[in-house]
Amino acid sequence: MIAIPPDASAAAEKADKVPRGMVRGLVKTIRPHQWVKNVFVMAPMFFKKELFVTGPGGDPALNLRIAGWALLATLVFCLLAGAVYTINDIVDVEADRVHPVKRERPIASGLVAVNVARTMAAVLVVVSLALATSLGWAFFATAVIYFVENLVYSFKLKKVAYLDVSFIAFGFVLRVVAGGFATGVHVSYYMLACTALLALFLGFGKRRHELALENAGKQRAALDSYTPRALNVALSLTGSATAATYLAYTLDPETRAAFHSNYLWLTVPFAVFGIVRFLMLVAGRAGRGLRSESPTQEMLRDVPFILNLVAYGAVVVAIVYQLRPHA
Repeated sequence: MIAIPPDASAAAEKADKVPRGMVRGLVKTIRPHQWVKNVFVMAPMFFKKELFVTGPGGDPALNLRIAGWALLATLVFCLLAGAVYTINDIVDVEADRVHPVKRERPIASGLVAVNVARTMAAVLVVVSLALATSLGWAFFATAVIYFVENLVYSFKLKKVAYLDVSFIAFGFVLRVVAGGFATGVHVSYYMLACTALLALFLGFGKRRHELALENAGKQRAALDSYTPRALNVALSLTGSATAATYLAYTLDPETRAAFHSNYLWLTVPFAVFGIVRFLMLVAGRAGRGLRSESPTQEMLRDVPFILNLVAYGAVVVAIVYQLRPHA
């Protein structure tokens, strides 16, 4: 038996760990946990009456064709988001290194080389846009606008207070518009308004959290132009406007006629609870303090928020599709 020198064995083990660590770093860089934001692409699908069809036994069954379109559209935006996150981390590498949490990101920590990250971002963009063409040119154009808008944000507008959050909100609106194109659903002005206001609310919440951190101005240039009081006012205004607009949408005669139901307003308490719970997370008063990079990330780990979201979705589906339990 040939003996392997200890130094050679250690070198081989180290070489094996480096690629594995880099792969984990690349996956972490595209932030799969943040892809939940792309459920906004699927939002129009739930308001398409043909999402559920009548099965052979008379029971409602999922329309796989429409669901497939929505899932593919969501995948496209997830891949584009991964590319955007990667590009953003490349641009922000120096600022991230002074952040108490972000300095552990793979690119900032040196786990993933910048040239490798650039290659991954390019591949993600090519693959996602190639898939986008299968959903029609309107969807493809929306996806391209989303990507370009995020590039402008990453390289320039993220440094401009209030305009930075506005561009984030515009990205959420584009997700909803793209979902409408993918599934053939007409997206109402109410849905666009609710999406924009909710995104502004979430964005201001994130800035309010970041402003309280140490070295805030070094971590994000735009934070120098924000103040706690101004952000508190912005949160109050956008949160209230989101709830009021959603209530108006549920009571609108066209909405009631479209869904043949007068009970969509029953979902409003779920929306209000979600808004209040997010404000609690921003303030760190949700029972355990804020331990994530942002309140939006903490929100996805918050059990009351998740349970409320699931309940909201179940009630919406039951009302929109007039589902009834069997006798």
